[in-house]
Amino acid sequence: MWNKNCQGINRRDCLQLGVSTALGIGFADLLKLQLQAADSPDRLKAKAKSCILVWLDGGPTHYETFDPKPEAPVEIRGEYHTIDTKVPGIQFSEHMKKLAGISDKFAVVRSIRHNQGNHGAGNHYMMTGAPPRIPVGCGAFVSFHPSLGSATAHARGHQNGLPSYFSMPSMTRSGGPSFLGAQYAPFVVPSDPNSKNFRVRDVALPAGLDDLRFGHRQDLRNLVDQLPRYTEKSVGDPALALDEFYSQSYDLMSSAAAQEAFDIGREEETVRSRFGRHPFGQRALLARRLVEAGVPFITLNEGGWDHHRDLFKTCKTRLPTLDATVATLIEDLEERGLLEETLVVVLGEFGRTPKINKDGGRDHWSNAMSVLMAGAGIPGGTIVGATDRQGYSASERVLSPENFVSTIYSKLGIDPNQILYTPQGRPTHLVSNAETISELMT
Repeated sequence: MWNKNCQGINRRDCLQLGVSTALGIGFADLLKLQLQAADSPDRLKAKAKSCILVWLDGGPTHYETFDPKPEAPVEIRGEYHTIDTKVPGIQFSEHMKKLAGISDKFAVVRSIRHNQGNHGAGNHYMMTGAPPRIPVGCGAFVSFHPSLGSATAHARGHQNGLPSYFSMPSMTRSGGPSFLGAQYAPFVVPSDPNSKNFRVRDVALPAGLDDLRFGHRQDLRNLVDQLPRYTEKSVGDPALALDEFYSQSYDLMSSAAAQEAFDIGREEETVRSRFGRHPFGQRALLARRLVEAGVPFITLNEGGWDHHRDLFKTCKTRLPTLDATVATLIEDLEERGLLEETLVVVLGEFGRTPKINKDGGRDHWSNAMSVLMAGAGIPGGTIVGATDRQGYSASERVLSPENFVSTIYSKLGIDPNQILYTPQGRPTHLVSNAETISELMT
């Protein structure tokens, strides 16, 4: 139930989209682009080696999280009280207790706004920094522009035999590679790391195939590869694209780093319990393990934040879970010396309406939203911008999705102003407005 929004989009839909993307986009010229990007002189000095993006699909309420309005009328301020945080003068909503206690370790941006008030378009804008070129409906899966994760994978390449971009338990609807090609789509881990029999597909050898037989098969393929091929000038040679996928699969199955990263059972039970013995908590823990293994971009796609009805009843249980796991993730990264090189971001596609509707919920609202950002030099205890007294709209230090996305790229050492090229040779800016959020760029 938590994984659907008002258009009925669920995990299976996202997985099906991921499969169709992997089968439908290629190929040879894009492999050249990957190498060009890795050697680009436009690479910035990175503050972050990795990014963990917690995507709250559906649009989380800013009122009941990081931007409460205690002085507003009850039909706007809602049922929850506010609490003081560790930083004097900053308040959060009452169910953000653990994050309030470590508010000196992260920043909250309260003033991002845009004009895409439905799920499909809002998702695309915040995931890519590019507004959709055509009208997009609420239930649409769109990929007009590379997502943050795919563009990072394109710039960074593979690490320790592991893919550069993971998404759990599914890909967000605009989390794909667009014209960069399917090799930059996320590696999706749909299974629950909290389950007793948790296993990641394509990491272990198939049953009945031991290391020796696997090596013999790989040797045989290498012999076949020595047969005459299309020349490099040939357009769309499918063998080149398949070689890339086979190579990635071999690397993944033979990588000690991959085997260790996914063996979540190696974690002490006290650590697993601290993250929370539920799917979201264990995915966050697995994300930390992937950071340790050198993966540059991990998305946790956490659905169920489209609260058109019964918001206060539902959030009474959901918000404490979110609060505790995100706080634990930030603290755990800091304790391990990883927070300074890991960017943690928590957001959805937009905020919620100021006025509570007749069903006890809040509807879509793109004029205001709150985004949590921690690590990678983000100054803790910082509030960037503000909404008006009743939370209707960002009113101070108004920012755009482009500013937000450019900030992430810059933290990762990727120039947001760089030019990418489509397979047809058409140039396009990675982000049309490469201005970062200066308050976060320390």
